[in-house]
Amino acid sequence: MEPEGEVARQMTRVSGFVQRDPHDGAAVSARTEAYLGYDEKNLYAVFVCFDEPGKVRAHEARREDVADDDTVEIMLDTFHDRRRAYAFQINPLGVQWDAIWTEAPHEEVSGNFDTSFDTLWYSDGKVTGEGYVAWMAIPFKSLRFPPTAEQSWGIILYRGIVRENENAFWPEVSQRFEGRLAQAATLMGLEGISPGRNIQLIPYGLLNSFRDLDVRDPFDPHFENRAIGGTFGLDSKIVLKDSLVLDLTANPDFSQVESDEPQVTVNQRFAVYFPEKRPFFIENADYFRTPIDLFFTRKIVNPSYGARLTGRIGSYSLGLLTADDRTPGLTVAPSNPLAGSRQFFTIARVSRDLWKQSSIGAIYTDQEYPAARGFNRIGGLDSRIKFTPNWTATLQSVASSTQLPGGSYEAGPASFVDTTFAGVHTSYEGTYRDISPGFTSLPGFVNRVDIRDFTNLFDYRFRPVRGPLVSWGPSMKTDWVWAHDGTRLDLLTDPSLSFRFKGQSFLTLFPYSDFHEQLRPVDFPALSAKRDYHEHESIVIWGTSYLKWLALQGYYTWGNGVNFVPPFAAVPLACPGPPDVFSTVCPPFLARSDSANLTLSVRPGAALRVDNTYLFTRLRDRGSNAAIFDNHILRTKWNWQFTRELSLRMILQYTATLSNSAFTSLPSTKQLNGDFLITYLLHPGTAIYVGYNSDFQNIDPSLALSPNTGLQRTRDRLINDGRLFFVKVSYLFRF
Repeated sequence: MEPEGEVARQMTRVSGFVQRDPHDGAAVSARTEAYLGYDEKNLYAVFVCFDEPGKVRAHEARREDVADDDTVEIMLDTFHDRRRAYAFQINPLGVQWDAIWTEAPHEEVSGNFDTSFDTLWYSDGKVTGEGYVAWMAIPFKSLRFPPTAEQSWGIILYRGIVRENENAFWPEVSQRFEGRLAQAATLMGLEGISPGRNIQLIPYGLLNSFRDLDVRDPFDPHFENRAIGGTFGLDSKIVLKDSLVLDLTANPDFSQVESDEPQVTVNQRFAVYFPEKRPFFIENADYFRTPIDLFFTRKIVNPSYGARLTGRIGSYSLGLLTADDRTPGLTVAPSNPLAGSRQFFTIARVSRDLWKQSSIGAIYTDQEYPAARGFNRIGGLDSRIKFTPNWTATLQSVASSTQLPGGSYEAGPASFVDTTFAGVHTSYEGTYRDISPGFTSLPGFVNRVDIRDFTNLFDYRFRPVRGPLVSWGPSMKTDWVWAHDGTRLDLLTDPSLSFRFKGQSFLTLFPYSDFHEQLRPVDFPALSAKRDYHEHESIVIWGTSYLKWLALQGYYTWGNGVNFVPPFAAVPLACPGPPDVFSTVCPPFLARSDSANLTLSVRPGAALRVDNTYLFTRLRDRGSNAAIFDNHILRTKWNWQFTRELSLRMILQYTATLSNSAFTSLPSTKQLNGDFLITYLLHPGTAIYVGYNSDFQNIDPSLALSPNTGLQRTRDRLINDGRLFFVKVSYLFRF
């Protein structure tokens, strides 16, 4: 816990860490020191963190699984523009976590941190009787910075103590000001460094065998098998002038090694967002991100090539991406005229810095589908303006032009305005969205149009100086949505009260959320006129990580909601709820609703983590209390981390939707999936994966078709409708 040797004495010593949480401005509760140095290849940081014996939280976990551990971190704003920074974090055993921090948060990437960033760096750590020591070596080849002789970077150091809910920084990063990078210290004296001729090549090879159900032709579902097969491809990265990066990929493997987290997808009026997990798309994704999500990379499913140029030139940030997608031609029957066709994507974005932390940018997206004579083109401007250290505004205005397959054409504008205030006790965010009826974003994630949406969110937090309660206070959210013809669509009033305790424990109460939702015939053709649905719910959310080996989180909601999947009926009077126009489908109707989520994470040893999740959603008829549907999702995920590099992951998930055909057209479905993966990850880019996945569903073995719900289902019998075995090897060559 003390520096020894000539090199240690030459390093720069940093102390005086200051809390941001739980007591803004107070000194760190445990002695913390950091030592900084560099040579021609690496930047080094060593953290010496004193603590009481036995209270340090550390696990030999897989890469980036450090959320429940004590951690230290260095943030590097290498262009010193106070807008974007690298974040390198490790736990007391040296397990790595890295991300890109941006001052403008994005709701789909966990706030300000974009954890999809992965690069090559080195770390180690050791727990001692007095605390722990954590060591990092960050190669300059893994960073981008201006091509100048002497560098000037922003730097922030961090220590997190989980059991105390404590976040401490050097220099002080106070909640009195919005953002972090404007409060960073300046790192000077780095001379004679450069990423150099940085070329990275990552070839991969994939060997697999599979059996799956081919439903491309809805009238001829059948199983297909491949005993053995394989492919190979190449990812490359070329650094231009130290700060621009050209990524090229040929025949990429865009299958997911990591599985999606479970989400409820039944009875959802709008599409459910699933985050991107494929490496080519997630790296430097923040260069293309704007307030209106115009580039949702999961829309590009199966490309054969891709190219991306990202980086900075002076005050400008640049992003250019192009790729094709073979999915349209692979998801139709071989006899379909569109079989073998593909679509093409081009995304371009440029942003210029203004003043200290403001910017203005432009974006253009183009999706072309030549075989169907279709296209979708969007262009527009956006800006982020920081008026004061506490007040920030974000604006965007775009317009789309779309030629749909079949010959119809539509166009329209969309705009976004957001303002935020951040303080120690008070925070506020107001957002206005205006999406015209003709606006379409095929490469993006805009799942609702023809709206004018005004949202307010106000929080106030009391912060006790002593005791187990870290903070508490009320919040109020309101949301008003209108159509462009003046029709009021949604009206939400959502008060809540939150409590945060030491030990990462929290409790949030939503006593009564009041929601009016008006549906129109354009939304549901079974309606002959507008109909207002008055919904309400109460919610309890809670969680704790008080014990080292156990973490619990959950919520329970109850009230009423809309059944968006009503049943089929021969006559309107046979429909549940108020009858409407004659239709083969009943109109949506109000029902009793409740749902629950329970997550239990157990660490019986330093190298084993077991995550168990249960999601439950239920609708019941308000008159008879009869079940409409019950949806259950049970998932258990086991991860054994044998060494820093070698791990075994097993996921078992059971999903069941038990429906009542008198009240819903949802089929009763059951699915059991097993996912097994052995990973040897030397570092990002160099890895060996061996995986097996098998899926069972209650599909009738005859593959007979039901008139309304597709493949017929059995009551209980499950058959294997898909299995996959694969071996994937990739290796990083770095020059």
